[in-house]
Amino acid sequence: MGAEKPIFTFTGPWGIPVQIGGSILLLPLLFLVLAGSNGLAFSLIFVGLLIGSIFLHELGHAWGCLVQGVAVKRIMLHGGGGFCEHARTGTPRADELIIAMGPIVNFALWAIASLIGQWAGTGLLGWVLFWTATINLFLGIFNMLPVQPLDGGRLLQLVLFRFMPPRRATRIAGGVGLAFALIWYPAAILLFLSVGLVLFFFPSIRLHLQMLKV
Repeated sequence: MGAEKPIFTFTGPWGIPVQIGGSILLLPLLFLVLAGSNGLAFSLIFVGLLIGSIFLHELGHAWGCLVQGVAVKRIMLHGGGGFCEHARTGTPRADELIIAMGPIVNFALWAIASLIGQWAGTGLLGWVLFWTATINLFLGIFNMLPVQPLDGGRLLQLVLFRFMPPRRATRIAGGVGLAFALIWYPAAILLFLSVGLVLFFFPSIRLHLQMLKV
């Protein structure tokens, strides 16, 4: 997805270029197909909440960069999620904050939406807050799974750097990631068959094998 060409670019907060990849159009199309004509409006609102939550997640990474003087090249949003590209790699400690800020934003949005939702009732506002909370809780947990290149996998490797040589830390992170990657595919099929949840991200088994061999 990193090589995907943007179909639209705008200037986001702090002057950061935000690019939209064409594959993001798959999200509304998928939800419209699954929901049918009866759920058209709610499907579009749900997709908007999902894309907005992913955008705020990447803004969290961008903020983590900027407070430490690391320039941000761009934020890219696409059908598989998004990423924040910065100009240089920071120190391991700096990278911990940069990476952690994405899930922190999601968990904060989940908490805020959940609290407000208690007084919002069962109307449209209550529905929006419920799904805002649900989406961000899912994104926060999902991104903390210990597989590369998700935030959880990268954070695991950085935390291990604190306690052991980088080579051993990379091997351990690769082994943990490989275990999750191997069960990811049958788990994704089970999620789709049981609750209709479609995952657009699939971790690379090859990448984790390479980490094991360093």
